[in-house]
Amino acid sequence: MNFRVYMLAIVSFVVGMAELIVGGILDIVADGLGVSVSKAGELITIYSLVFAVASPVLLTLTAKVERKKLFLWTLLIFFGGNILAFFSPNFFILFITRMISAATGSLLIVLSATMASSIVKEEFRARAIGVIFMGVSGSLVIGVPLGLVIGNHFGWRTPFLFIAVLTLISMAGVMLFLQKMAPKPIISIGNQLKTLKKPKILFAQLTSLLFLTGHLTLYAYLTPFLQTTLHLNAAWISIFYFIFGIAAVFGGGLGGFLADKWGSKKSILAVVAAFCLALLILPNVTFSITLFVIVMMVWSMLSWALTPAMQNYLIETSPETADIQQGLNNSAMHLGIAAGSVIGGMVINQSSVHYNASIGGIFVVLAFICSIFSLRGTHVTNKEVHEL
Repeated sequence: MNFRVYMLAIVSFVVGMAELIVGGILDIVADGLGVSVSKAGELITIYSLVFAVASPVLLTLTAKVERKKLFLWTLLIFFGGNILAFFSPNFFILFITRMISAATGSLLIVLSATMASSIVKEEFRARAIGVIFMGVSGSLVIGVPLGLVIGNHFGWRTPFLFIAVLTLISMAGVMLFLQKMAPKPIISIGNQLKTLKKPKILFAQLTSLLFLTGHLTLYAYLTPFLQTTLHLNAAWISIFYFIFGIAAVFGGGLGGFLADKWGSKKSILAVVAAFCLALLILPNVTFSITLFVIVMMVWSMLSWALTPAMQNYLIETSPETADIQQGLNNSAMHLGIAAGSVIGGMVINQSSVHYNASIGGIFVVLAFICSIFSLRGTHVTNKEVHEL
């Protein structure tokens, strides 16, 4: 594997931590700013919404910019967003900083994935994408648990300063190791969206959206779920996030490996089906911490196993619009994250966090149905692409 793929994975690690840390410190952010947990959950929602919308827009606006230069400027703005978050005097300012981090983070992730897939041989393409998302999932292993410890000991602001420092380190790495890379031609946003007219692509993107909706319905509120069902304190919650993160890292690698060995189609069906079962089983095994941890690890691993297979499937389905489909897929995933965090907050407000997993499971069932429709669709031809 080209060492530059791992350099890109380090950037995705930092971006992943910025996105995921809020879910872990949701309770202390809410206490620190004097808002409810569901209100604090809006910080997850806005991040995901901006991430989803900004990705295709920024790719289009920066289509002619040399990739390394674009990477460095984006990292600089990302750094500024996290510094501003550290100094945020109120919820509104923190809300704005999440938008800044999301917009720049979306561009960094898409650039990382597209660049990684273009600098390796075709037979390692899915694995390279898997490495990038292992960087994001890797932030769960080290970044989020460490951020929880820092946040609980030094206040909710400190994790954002920690992310800013890591961003500076990433910038140094990019300057030293990443070579210049010419941009690829890209079509307009309107024509990007026209690709969704093809049922095969539309249902593939819906699969990712609904899959992440189901996942985040519970994961966005995992801390209150653990507090309520298992009565864990802050130290134990950090340990559980650490365990979750270890499983997630293996999941990203597993997804890429399965896509290369089994093929993307079989991998997608297997991952979505198994994930649905794990999510529905999870709230029913809280009577045993050992059993809960086992099921939680399966849930975590599978939550990160879909993306490499799905993105490779989209490349195979429409190679002429590969970059577009990867960008749209990231948008679909983050729309799912936003929807899941909103739905999870509604469940908590209307009933109890105990039901978040069951409601999330319903959306994963819908994701499985969409995956079947996509796999039965027709292949996108060169003629259809040129018509765009």
